[in-house]
Amino acid sequence: MTNLIISKAVQLINPDASFNVSGGDIDTIQWTDGTTPIAKEDIEARLSDAETALANEEQAKIDEATAKETLKASAKAKLIAGEALTEEEANTIVL
Repeated sequence: MTNLIISKAVQLINPDASFNVSGGDIDTIQWTDGTTPIAKEDIEARLSDAETALANEEQAKIDEATAKETLKASAKAKLIAGEALTEEEANTIVL
């Protein structure tokens, strides 16, 4: 388990939690800034949700980058062919 997954699980329970974790170990969590500690069992129960949320966030980044590259390619092809661009395509090439 990674610190990132543990951190995401904690954030799913309490988005305002302030804490430190190290070594991918829930037992190392140090609650800071007056954050009420969350039970280890509660964090463990959300680990699967945390992994899914992180995977979804990563996929969203990939999808966004792919969509942007697709728009750029479409804009380039239209420019080469002398066709009009959509505003969205034009926005991808404006510096």
